[in-house]
Amino acid sequence: MAVLRLFASAREAAGIGRDIVPGATVADVLTAACDRYGAGFAAVLTTCRIWVNGDGAALDAAVDDDDEVAVLPPVSGGRGR
Repeated sequence: MAVLRLFASAREAAGIGRDIVPGATVADVLTAACDRYGAGFAAVLTTCRIWVNGDGAALDAAVDDDDEVAVLPPVSGGRGR
């Protein structure tokens, strides 16, 4: 089971920032997370980048028990002009 870390709007949609989620691949972990957290989380997920242990990851990337899968929504901000 991988450690799932959720940030910003993904955290808000799930109602949690960190969880342990089963799955052999990134896709498995994200599918389990969508089942657990519902349609609102699934909708946010479509705009997110996924990282495993600090590196961008493909959906078919394998994950182990000691891996961290991070869900990072797009960030806006900066200084207005």
